[in-house]
Amino acid sequence: MTNRLILEIGMGNDLYGMDYTKAACRAVQDALHHSSLTLFNSLNLNSKDMTVKVTIGVQDPNKVDTKIVASTLPRGVAKVSAVYGGQNVIDTDNNIQHVVAIAAIEAIYPVNKEDWRISKD
Repeated sequence: MTNRLILEIGMGNDLYGMDYTKAACRAVQDALHHSSLTLFNSLNLNSKDMTVKVTIGVQDPNKVDTKIVASTLPRGVAKVSAVYGGQNVIDTDNNIQHVVAIAAIEAIYPVNKEDWRISKD
């Protein structure tokens, strides 16, 4: 059985290039900087057994190179998908669109619940 051990959210942007992949990578890095998976060292777990499910929300999901986004993850087996979401902020005065991406990162690990119990000590 696998269980989600962590969920982190991040936001990234590309202000001048309309680069959805760059915005997505920045959102992933933002989410990663909010967490530290110390349980792998603390419990002697192999991070290679972890699946990292990344969902990127942007206004044009087809413009995200999910392979590039996956390559930015430091651990686990990456599964990246892009969906409709995020936001494009339009600056009509300067004829520029700013891309805002949102990343949800889930760390999923095989866990046998019978191996765990809450201690009353």
